[in-house]
Amino acid sequence: MEVFLRKYGNSTVLALPPSVLKELGLKAGQAMTLDATGDGRITLVPKRRHRLADLIVQCDLKAAPARDLDLWNVSRPVGQEVW
Repeated sequence: MEVFLRKYGNSTVLALPPSVLKELGLKAGQAMTLDATGDGRITLVPKRRHRLADLIVQCDLKAAPARDLDLWNVSRPVGQEVW
């Protein structure tokens, strides 16, 4: 499929046909991450929305606490913090 770059204000845009959007499960306004390779290829990846539950599942609940956590726990307010 041949597509063309178009000027849109100060930007250059690429219009994707509806059939391509449907096939890839994309829609207008969706955030994407764009990368270019040294050989001129472009990859578009939908920006992932993280959910707290998914991030917590990745945590090692048996991991030792960070070494500097003790210092944080014994520190006192130095400004207008509310404790």
